[in-house]
Amino acid sequence: MQTGLDSGQNFSLNTLQKENEHLRNRIHWLESILHHVPAMICSYDNNNKAVTWCNDRLAEAVGFTSAEMAGMGIDFFKHIMHPEDFKMAAVAQQSFFNNKKQFGGLARIRKKGEIDYRWLFGLEVPFTYDKNGRVVEIICAFLDLTNAIDTNVQLSEALSAISRRQNENLFNKLTTREKDVLSMAVKGLNNKEIAQALNLSRYTVETHRKNIRLKLKVRNTSELLAIARKIGFE
Repeated sequence: MQTGLDSGQNFSLNTLQKENEHLRNRIHWLESILHHVPAMICSYDNNNKAVTWCNDRLAEAVGFTSAEMAGMGIDFFKHIMHPEDFKMAAVAQQSFFNNKKQFGGLARIRKKGEIDYRWLFGLEVPFTYDKNGRVVEIICAFLDLTNAIDTNVQLSEALSAISRRQNENLFNKLTTREKDVLSMAVKGLNNKEIAQALNLSRYTVETHRKNIRLKLKVRNTSELLAIARKIGFE
């Protein structure tokens, strides 16, 4: 004979089992979304750059399992990224040490065993923190810009607009005098001619041009003038 207490316990157990089953289904559904979302997603430890999790799309794109990525540590990124782009890994790491809330950029990667690289756009944000508020894990999302773009014209225009906006932001860091010097350099004037036009010493003009290159992050005058003309410096 079943008592009221037994009936209540069975009801509670059945309720818990149903809730547990619902949660399992929910977790399975969310995991399925992560593996099918049209982006390569992973998390990594910001201290040692070791991958802690990735979705199936990233594993397929790079040819490594999640466990293999974790075991390789930072060598995983060194293996898949173009040598010229790998330095961004250290820049991203340091930016989060400095409490940056987001890091994004373009990079080239290749699948294990392949030669050709693909262009990816990546965006990273902090995910977990330690008890002192320092970032521990980072979440990354990458989009393939090489094989997964059906709007090539729009992509070209978008990248041009982004580049122009970034260059404009850099140019806004220049002082009024530095802008004067740059404007004359774009017109083809040399340092002596710029000095005479602005009533400055040649040494002062050279210093201005050096500071301009540093602020705009260009290596030489050719790169400087090319960027200046792109955003309309005449």
